[in-house]
Amino acid sequence: MKKSTLIVIVAGLFVTAVASSYFFSRMMVENSEKTTAFTEQYEQPVNPILRAANQDVSDINFISASKKSTPTVVFIKTESQVQRRSSFWFFDFDPFGSIGKVASTGSGVIISEDGYIVTNHHVIQNADKIEVVIGGKRTYDAKVIGEAPSSDLALLKIDAANLPFIEVANSDEVEIGEWVLAVGNPFNLNSTVTAGIVSAKGRNINIVRNEFPIESFIQTDAAINPGNSGGALVNLEGKLIGVNTAIASKTGSYVGYGFAIPSNIVTKIVHDLREFGEIQRGFDGLRVGNVTESSEYFDELNGNGVVVKDIGNLNESSRSYLKLEDIIVSIDGKPLSGVQDYNEMLARRRPGDKLRYEILRDGDRFNQSITLVNQDGGTGRVIKRTIRSESLGAEFERISKLEMDRYDIQDGFKVLNIGPGRIRSMNLEEGFIFTEVNRKAPESAEELIDLLESSRGQIRIEGISPTRGRQMLSFFSY
Repeated sequence: MKKSTLIVIVAGLFVTAVASSYFFSRMMVENSEKTTAFTEQYEQPVNPILRAANQDVSDINFISASKKSTPTVVFIKTESQVQRRSSFWFFDFDPFGSIGKVASTGSGVIISEDGYIVTNHHVIQNADKIEVVIGGKRTYDAKVIGEAPSSDLALLKIDAANLPFIEVANSDEVEIGEWVLAVGNPFNLNSTVTAGIVSAKGRNINIVRNEFPIESFIQTDAAINPGNSGGALVNLEGKLIGVNTAIASKTGSYVGYGFAIPSNIVTKIVHDLREFGEIQRGFDGLRVGNVTESSEYFDELNGNGVVVKDIGNLNESSRSYLKLEDIIVSIDGKPLSGVQDYNEMLARRRPGDKLRYEILRDGDRFNQSITLVNQDGGTGRVIKRTIRSESLGAEFERISKLEMDRYDIQDGFKVLNIGPGRIRSMNLEEGFIFTEVNRKAPESAEELIDLLESSRGQIRIEGISPTRGRQMLSFFSY
């Protein structure tokens, strides 16, 4: 029997060619191995709010929640250039192929009256121009305040005042079976509202293409389609409980499975980006996995908890007190059902935070305080240190100690915020780490930029792709 394939696709993939007939889909991910993860059936229970009021489900009225949330959800239009490689090189043609201008659309949520807007990172990634349309009438140019690829979030700012903004709810209090609304702009249909229930929480669907992803999605059966990315998932009070991000589908359109980033993660990320321009993320330096049936403690824990699989060199606290195969049962008294709970809890914390880990080791349980560190192993706040080259059209920064440990390299320089320029013509993806250029390992971002700007003829690059691993590439430049 032929096995069906389910595709996980970000919900903002409505892409329209502007200067050419070139169409593309951004971030479409086949996930055939996870087909069963999205085929669970849920009975639609009565919402607890309605049950408490002895109200029949047929009497539900979503009007109030729609009126509160719809004015706070905006339409986002982006414009960018996409490089298309030619099959042959000619002396009178760009050796890297022609550049086509494309436009894409998505959604965003106003979170303050002075014009801060949260959306998905994939909605605005590598955009040369971003416009925000409010109420289908007023259009503003938007500036990117900060990006968080690890959680697929971005923060924008428009020059406006007295805007309607959304209230934020505590996503920890969201219940499976609770009625919710998805508000966004699917297929360019502005201010569309759909209704459904929360189908599950803590979903990890492996769509965030980042070396340190944060995934713990709220799953809903409210209809989410291409163009909904960055829109709001709200409760019956019209308060934000999540930012719509992805759908699971065999067709690329809604079939019953949508996913949203929980509002508590959104709140933490937005605060970091507003205050520091960079995520202040705490790390314990561990790599963990779920407790499997092969564990002698599986029945005792009912399959809950996470197992320590690796202890890196980043966090001295973890290296001092934890051992391989330790099982972390809870953090700060909150039980862990699995890796998704573990990732979500750490995603809300900052360097210097001390957490109480409940550990199961050799049949004994004990508590241990672990101090989280930043990506360089310290407890201070992370300051963004990037250098931009206009001719290359990108920013560069030295990788962190965390990334050095992860990739087992001594040094490297990451490319970020790729715009028009030589890096885009090379078709290098954001997050690519340069380790050598023409067999020379640069000692600083400035030296890397100089090597790339001054090289002519054949350029040989060694580095690490965030999605393809180690690579050796060759380009030709005039």
